[in-house]
Amino acid sequence: MTEYEYGPQPIAALMEKHNLKPHDLVAASTEQITHKMVSRACKGRKLSRKVQFKLVAAINTAAEQTYTLKDLFTY
Repeated sequence: MTEYEYGPQPIAALMEKHNLKPHDLVAASTEQITHKMVSRACKGRKLSRKVQFKLVAAINTAAEQTYTLKDLFTY
């Protein structure tokens, strides 16, 4: 494991719990996020704080829940 890989992240489990696919987050986002960003987040690749916040906003919109960074990422 390199310093940029943190293993599977909670965001993947939350997406599964709400039956969401990466495209659902991309479609729900009002900001510029890509399928690649979502994929990297689920796999545990290190993302910038800005991208992490974009993903939090997208999953909150898609799942109609209120999650925080700590709920989605372990790093």
